[in-house]
Amino acid sequence: MTIANGYRALADPSRREILRLLREGDLPAGELASHFDISWPSVSRHLRVLEQAGLVDSRRSGGNIIYGLRTSVLQDIVAELADLTGVGRFEADSPAVQATRRPQRA
Repeated sequence: MTIANGYRALADPSRREILRLLREGDLPAGELASHFDISWPSVSRHLRVLEQAGLVDSRRSGGNIIYGLRTSVLQDIVAELADLTGVGRFEADSPAVQATRRPQRA
């Protein structure tokens, strides 16, 4: 489970859609599969990739496998991207920082 595996898992649009669906709450594998026009083995492979990347977890409930979103790897990826792009960092002389300063009184 590395950030690199997370990036690879996020590269596929079907896997990103699975994550969007799980954002609302845990779902059984069959319900997840019903949202896609691809074979069950393909959905199963996508779920396995997401699980191996640490983006989802699964648990058995009776005859169903229930998948849930795990946010820790996503948070690591977001933090890394923010660091790479400089988002969230403000230089002292930047217009964004200057706009928040109060004018000094003479």
